[in-house]
Amino acid sequence: MAVERGLSPRICEGDCAVLKRGDVFKAVAVLRQRKIIFEKQGFYLDNAIGHVYGTTFEVTSDGNLQPKRQVEETTTETKEAGTDNRNIVDDGKSQKLTHDDIKALKDKGIKGQEIVQQLIENSTTFRDKTEFAQDKYIKKKKKKYEAVITIVKPSTRILSTMYYAREPGKIIHLRYDTLAQMLTLGNVRAGNKMIVMETCAGLVLGAVMERMGGYGSIIQMYPGGGPIRAATSCFGFPKPFFNNLHEFPLSKVDSLLCGTLSMETLPSEPEDTALTEEETNGLVDEKQTSVQGTEEESSAETAMEINQTEEQETMDINAEDAEFKENKERENKENVREKQRKQWERTKKLTEAAALLREKNADGLLVASKFHPTPLLLSLLEFVAPSRPFVVYCQYKEPLLECYTKLRERGGVVNLKLSETWLRSYQVLPDRSHPKLTMSGGGGYILSGITVVLDKGKSDSSNLEALKMEEPSSKRCKVQDLCC
Repeated sequence: MAVERGLSPRICEGDCAVLKRGDVFKAVAVLRQRKIIFEKQGFYLDNAIGHVYGTTFEVTSDGNLQPKRQVEETTTETKEAGTDNRNIVDDGKSQKLTHDDIKALKDKGIKGQEIVQQLIENSTTFRDKTEFAQDKYIKKKKKKYEAVITIVKPSTRILSTMYYAREPGKIIHLRYDTLAQMLTLGNVRAGNKMIVMETCAGLVLGAVMERMGGYGSIIQMYPGGGPIRAATSCFGFPKPFFNNLHEFPLSKVDSLLCGTLSMETLPSEPEDTALTEEETNGLVDEKQTSVQGTEEESSAETAMEINQTEEQETMDINAEDAEFKENKERENKENVREKQRKQWERTKKLTEAAALLREKNADGLLVASKFHPTPLLLSLLEFVAPSRPFVVYCQYKEPLLECYTKLRERGGVVNLKLSETWLRSYQVLPDRSHPKLTMSGGGGYILSGITVVLDKGKSDSSNLEALKMEEPSSKRCKVQDLCC
């Protein structure tokens, strides 16, 4: 039984799953009594819990799921087929059933397979179509009327296909075959120490984590206030996978390379802010107490002229105010402690990531960012060990060309390659296999290479010679020619 569970995992509550209908995907969280809207249909995933991933379900009229039974398709109607479609005219009069009739069938609770069968029987031109045209007609009607959904386990291929089809801008148009080439060229495997810089909503990071299987360490470089891992959460990794995941901001890379980043000063920042907050709170409390004192004095002066009942009411109000202030002070202190704890955790993660980067022995570097790749790559290559691969993806060719020339001038890399990814999908069916008419226009460009030990003396001299041989040299030649 343990082997069967390992081979066929089951759907559990709280899992991250992917809904599939034809070529359309959607990542959802499996929760009870939560309505999911997918392809203009609303349903609940309660009945799917406990089934094996890859099970196909039918959506009932009340919004529940039930496993679809495998029924052999009847081929009695498809045996009678024509030999030519030239005499068939698409005038909209070949179907006897109207929209109202189809809607009435749906309201009665008739399944989509029976509706498709009735559409075939009431079509006057179905028998005159060729066998291929009949298959195409049936597939089209099934896609429209059969409410069939398959629940699959998320993977790199499925999620990259989903993002590329639904929201390609969020992953900077990174196609799934391009991502596969990046993982292969980057030699991503278990036990590696990888540096990942990406702005693809965490898709590249999730692909690296899946390939490494929880073994090794990953350092994610991020711009802004924090890393974005929307796609990474869709993978549904267990908690141990995140133990070896570190993060480091790009804004502190230069200070880390220059040696000016000191971990001792980092924890003092949140403490100082917390102290300032406490001081401000204290000042406010002092002001409030002073105001209260003046109010009490004034009330004491006027209390001699007020009745005893009014004095009791003011005493009760003061007691309530004191309790309210005490509760507010406790809440403020708890908020400050939570902020300090979160800041301490962030600082601890930052120190761990900085310690790993200081070793400068990373086994690989992957860059897929919307920013210009040249400054990113030149700075991050300092943390990669010699004889290790690096891969840079960009949607356009020109930034990578500039990066290619800069690396050639700098040195320290070999086997530099700039390649364009190209993909063509094929329809594979009996007697009609051919390339699909619609295909992706472009999958971006990849710059890959291998690091070597950089001879700083030679690189400095070559840089000086390159500076001397720029525009002034041509001007000098022209001046010399004129003098002659």
